[in-house]
Amino acid sequence: MSAECTSSGPGGSQDHALGSGRQYGALASGQCPLSSTLIPWSLPRCRVYIAAAVLCYINLLNYMNWFIIPGVLLDVQKCFQISDSHAGLLQTIFICCLLVSAPVFGYLGDRHSRKAILSLGIFLWSGANLSSSFISCQYSWLFFLSRGVVGSGVASYSTIALTVLSDLFVRDQRSRVVAVFYTCIPVGSGLGYMLGSVVADLTGNWRWALRIMPCLEAMALILLILLVPDPPRGAAEKGEVAVGAHLSSWWEDVRYLGKNWSFVWLTLGITAIAFVTGALGFWAPKFLFEAHVVHGLQLPCFQEPCSSQDSLIFGALTVATGIMGIILGVEAARRYKKVNPRAEPLICASSLLATAPCLYLALILAPTTFLASYVFLALGELFLSCNWAVVVNIQLSVVVPRCQNTAQALQITVGHMLGDAGSPYLTGLIYGTLRSGRPNSYLQHFLSLQQSLLCCAFVIVLGGSCFLLMALHMERDQAWAQSAAGALDSKNMATKDVERQAPLSASASTEE
Repeated sequence: MSAECTSSGPGGSQDHALGSGRQYGALASGQCPLSSTLIPWSLPRCRVYIAAAVLCYINLLNYMNWFIIPGVLLDVQKCFQISDSHAGLLQTIFICCLLVSAPVFGYLGDRHSRKAILSLGIFLWSGANLSSSFISCQYSWLFFLSRGVVGSGVASYSTIALTVLSDLFVRDQRSRVVAVFYTCIPVGSGLGYMLGSVVADLTGNWRWALRIMPCLEAMALILLILLVPDPPRGAAEKGEVAVGAHLSSWWEDVRYLGKNWSFVWLTLGITAIAFVTGALGFWAPKFLFEAHVVHGLQLPCFQEPCSSQDSLIFGALTVATGIMGIILGVEAARRYKKVNPRAEPLICASSLLATAPCLYLALILAPTTFLASYVFLALGELFLSCNWAVVVNIQLSVVVPRCQNTAQALQITVGHMLGDAGSPYLTGLIYGTLRSGRPNSYLQHFLSLQQSLLCCAFVIVLGGSCFLLMALHMERDQAWAQSAAGALDSKNMATKDVERQAPLSASASTEE
């Protein structure tokens, strides 16, 4: 005798709730999910905000790790005798290890304790940072390897932390908290440049920047263990958690995401952003340094320590424009969404299409007017930063909650593999190729770097086009993600009703 899944919500059968032909997990296979029990879950508001503050602090340190080496790039090159064409490999290896590790952490994060995985990642990247500061200049390969280990540790936090944060807040609160969380990207990036610059100036040794970071990260690890909970998936929205529910396979998650066109175009748009931020983030301080030399405002660097004033300026510029850009992007999306449900992808597309001419003019005007170059560079970073928090809200709305970690991991893998994993090295390779065919003068070196960075303006236009295409699919995918989650909740509610009615039925039969 076979059993059938007959539970249905107020809107009819589960298949109808999910929409024709588009089902997920146990529902897609036509099987009944494992029986589940709903238990209440909540946290005091004070503890929730403390946990969010800790996660934002760690995200700040996370992005400081990304850009602390570019902040002292000239000193690192002098120490390890790294050529310009190979200097980008430092960032490429860092990001390649990050993207290889991200799917592993995404799979584990959907199925095991996220807090334990985050703790392991922090311990891994801080230990690698501290060890790399003692590597002799004779062993450049070992320094490259250490940057890869740091990237693997960072992958755990980049993949999982956002989903923990999203499970602590309901939808309206989540948008504001995510905006603060993503403000840590430009702020952390800028502080990475600034820390490397200031420490190198004060100590005369760039290695001390890598020795200070582990102290901050040790405090972050203690705060994570003591103050951050490990909330169940989706608990913030429902106020209760299903225990013993069906877990989909990794392949089911990937197949679902591959058919989600909003997620696909979102990932490609983020890839374009990652390409540009990777290239500019790594080479912009060196570009500004050489621009100062060309204008006669600074002497060339022939031995350590090199002047790091440009890293300090670029870091401060990144912090200021990042904060303003994220606030501007979130507020513009919030207001525009009242009249247009496709507001978020349209805001992202508009900001990227405005970024392209600003970056182009900043690079072209640098040899002639330094002030105008700085103005357009600041505007380009401002428009680019408008996307950081908005793209997260988009992803959370078009992907079902049960595979958010896998979605984040796939986005990190694709975005970094095709984006900032190769863009620093590719830019350096073009730079070295152009230099080799020109006279050996500082002006020609500067023009070679300028022209190698021009590709960023064209790539960012492609990113804007991806967000325009995404706007065509967003409403449909949002509706389906909400109905899929609602269908799963209806099954859980049906299970709960059966469990409540069972004791009553037993009592009635006893009385008879």
